[in-house]
Amino acid sequence: MSSLSAISEELGEIDGQINDIFRALSNGFQKLEKIKDSSRQSRQLEELTDKMRECKRLIKEFDREVKNLESRNDPNTSKTLNERKQSMIKELNSYVALKKQYASNLENKRVELFDGPSEGVGEENVLLASTMTNEQLMDRGNTMMDETDQAIDRGKKIVHETINVGTETAEALKAQTDQMSRIVNELDSINFSIKKASKLVKEIGRQVATDKCIMALLFLIVLGVIAIIIAKIINPHNKDIRDIPGLAPPAQSRRLLSFPN
Repeated sequence: MSSLSAISEELGEIDGQINDIFRALSNGFQKLEKIKDSSRQSRQLEELTDKMRECKRLIKEFDREVKNLESRNDPNTSKTLNERKQSMIKELNSYVALKKQYASNLENKRVELFDGPSEGVGEENVLLASTMTNEQLMDRGNTMMDETDQAIDRGKKIVHETINVGTETAEALKAQTDQMSRIVNELDSINFSIKKASKLVKEIGRQVATDKCIMALLFLIVLGVIAIIIAKIINPHNKDIRDIPGLAPPAQSRRLLSFPN
């Protein structure tokens, strides 16, 4: 790292980060050998895959920086940088092959971030890596990393679609809940209105009954008065009628109506 820092501080920093990831990958696979539970192995492989993905990104940054400095570097320096990049790709490919080998042992399930058959892939890749030239290793590594990126993009797309469906479902449920709340409130309002109307009808019924009683009493009084008047007209000399207070004729009228003996 010190020699690369002399060429470029950024190259030295990237090289250091890549070396840290390689150490983490080595320790991670050693730990993976001791894990017996398949679910824990799957989680460990996912963590190692994330580290390999980060390593791939750093190698691409390293390659871009090398190309930017290519015009300023002498041929020996450029050769050293290219050899370092190729060794990075070769080491990363070995971890990718090792990861596939472990994945094939987990009940022959297809690895989510890699395509291709799982049976015997690890050993085949190790053998191929030992017989390939540096240029072939670079091409093979770039191809595998591109396939990994495509698989990651597909996984992200599925995750986003799942999130969108979940969001739409939650919004629909919220709308239905709000609608149910409004219906319950309307039912409560209708129930209150019905109770109020029932009470008002009862009050009106009582008022009407009272009015009918008063009207019946008045009707009886009127009938009584009419009956008395009719009786007086029919029999004006009826003592009983004359003696009725208020209906007897005055004294002067009685004298005028009296006949001589």
